[in-house]
Amino acid sequence: MNMSLLETPIEYLKGVGPQRGDLLRKELGIHKYADLLNLFPNRYIDRTRYYKINELQNSNSEVQIVGKVIHIKTVEQGKGKLRLVATFADETGQMELVWFQGQKWIRESLKINVPYVIFGKVTQFGATHNMAHPEMELLDEHKASLRSAMQPVYPSTEKLTNKGVSNKIINKMMQQLFVETQALFSENLPNYLLEELKLIPKNAALFNIHFPKSQDLLAKAQFRLKYEELFFIQLQLITKNLIRKHKIKGLPFENVGENFNNFYKNHLPFELTNAQKRVLKEIRNDLGSNAQMNRLLQGDVGSGKTIVALMCMLLAKDNGFQSCLMAPTEILANQHFNGISELAKDLNINIRILTGSTKITQRRIIHEELENGTLDIIIGTHALLEDKVQFKKLGLAVIDEQHRFGVEQRSKLWKKSGLHSGEVGGATIPPHVLVMTATPIPRTLAMSLYGDLDISVIDELPPGRKPIQTVHRYDSNRLQVWKFLKDEIAKGRQIYIVYPLIQESEKMDYKDLMDGYESISRDFPLPQYSISILHGKMKPADKDEEMRRFAAGKTNIMVATTVIEVGVNIPNASVMVIESAERFGLSQLHQLRGRVGRGAEQSYCILMTSHKLSNDSKIRMDTMVRTNDGFEISEVDLKLRGPGDIMGKQQSGVLNLQIADLVKDKDILQLARHHAIKLLKDDAPMEKPEHSKLREAFIEISKKKTIWNYIS
Repeated sequence: MNMSLLETPIEYLKGVGPQRGDLLRKELGIHKYADLLNLFPNRYIDRTRYYKINELQNSNSEVQIVGKVIHIKTVEQGKGKLRLVATFADETGQMELVWFQGQKWIRESLKINVPYVIFGKVTQFGATHNMAHPEMELLDEHKASLRSAMQPVYPSTEKLTNKGVSNKIINKMMQQLFVETQALFSENLPNYLLEELKLIPKNAALFNIHFPKSQDLLAKAQFRLKYEELFFIQLQLITKNLIRKHKIKGLPFENVGENFNNFYKNHLPFELTNAQKRVLKEIRNDLGSNAQMNRLLQGDVGSGKTIVALMCMLLAKDNGFQSCLMAPTEILANQHFNGISELAKDLNINIRILTGSTKITQRRIIHEELENGTLDIIIGTHALLEDKVQFKKLGLAVIDEQHRFGVEQRSKLWKKSGLHSGEVGGATIPPHVLVMTATPIPRTLAMSLYGDLDISVIDELPPGRKPIQTVHRYDSNRLQVWKFLKDEIAKGRQIYIVYPLIQESEKMDYKDLMDGYESISRDFPLPQYSISILHGKMKPADKDEEMRRFAAGKTNIMVATTVIEVGVNIPNASVMVIESAERFGLSQLHQLRGRVGRGAEQSYCILMTSHKLSNDSKIRMDTMVRTNDGFEISEVDLKLRGPGDIMGKQQSGVLNLQIADLVKDKDILQLARHHAIKLLKDDAPMEKPEHSKLREAFIEISKKKTIWNYIS
């Protein structure tokens, strides 16, 4: 059809007008015909069945009945209020229809002894069934209506309902839209895909999503439209990746030289796992090609991402380039600095750290060494993004916990490389980018959010690590838990006890940190036991001092809030107690658990909760007890919370899907990605005759500022 008709402003649709048009814009983001067409129903009411009055049950369910109004009366109900009551009959019996408002208009418009279809909830008073404020339609109009037996229920808001834009009105608008466009919508998928997947045509899919003729046709329409939405997202992401690899020339790391080989042969603290070897190979292939690397490295807490990052930095050094590692917090930056310095202590490499706490004299040295190229590896926080920080030859940027950094922050690093293409005024050559995360992202979410990044996964823990044993205990078991902690301390182990809140909140009866600290101090008294405390309101110097005491083994117990969620690596800490564990999300519980199990000893995680648990809380506790697999946990988390919450604020609104659902439709997503990859391998510019319609649709979608413009 003529695409320009779908671009018509919504107020021009018959039955809409300026006022409703303004409401639809503000409340549902519907600006034009195309937006209304893509307002898909939330659910459907099955109106395929017509009940007889003698079949009605007192079930409070919605039913529809064909019959006639045979009598109308007004009944007083005290305090001068009236209600309108109509007797409605079919061949099997009679019931009452009741209205408490709008009686005058209803009384005038009701026709006696004319067949109606009524729809609504049935209740029973004594022996009589009645229906309050039923939807009514003359049987002749009902038969002639476009409306199907499966009645759609559209998304709405309180304001729309208050202003009279009911579901029925939106349904009428939709009918008018199909009349004005004659339901002629352009096909945008190639014929071979329609045939291979047995997809119904676009016209039929759109008609049956709004006016389904049967459950079967509705299912076919939903599959077709979900597939199409996910297919175009994947086309966008994979095309973006291909274009970047084609256009953005990378820095070729051709040498595997002295630093890398010496470290690998002589200084590796343990044999790399097969997963680490596989990931390193994938990264080396990227670094050796002429394209810029943009890779996401996923690995559970303790899976050995840092050592992979260091080996990539050694490759950069072997090829004459500098590297940087950016972490979201000072604690984590310090841990990376200490860990990498220890691993590389026998190599001739200059490594420094830059954070908000770095002294001015140190900063001057760092700035100078970065610019003259004598500083090989810089580790830091957001401080690395300051304008003063400039590199001579930045070849590799490693970003840890990437979801805490926005796109603009990453692009700042790109511009700092100090490397330009040979031409006069040539563009900056960006460094290779390795993004690391210990938050396992479900595969479906990764394919949609980071589909333009290449993804590597370390799905294996280093040898010698014992799986952490996790148990769920109620507050009433506290004495047994405390006895267990004392036994562990007697063996020389250390304990974390984590609380969700710092100060007591009137609204929440969860144990707060200070209360907990006092009662633990009573149960684990000096001089036999020594306790550290750590929370977000402490000064950085005090936090570091408490962490240092615990790391040095001077304290047995660390009472903390979630500030220890990222960072801290203390092999001797073997027990993690999480108080009010029902207050935490699954990924947070998993991250906290990952703080123990760093040494060779058996480690434990104890989830303490009250007896009152919601269903979701029970699922979270059961999942934690059942598995240590971060990816399995992230899949459960996705089902419980949905994609928006998991990605955090930086990514919110990214997956603004209109009909597909990443949790329920992951099989369709994988199918769509498979076909998108296949198509782009075969015909990336979409120039073959069979792809002409697809190419047009693709260009049209690419122009619009939709979800795809926001993706990394």
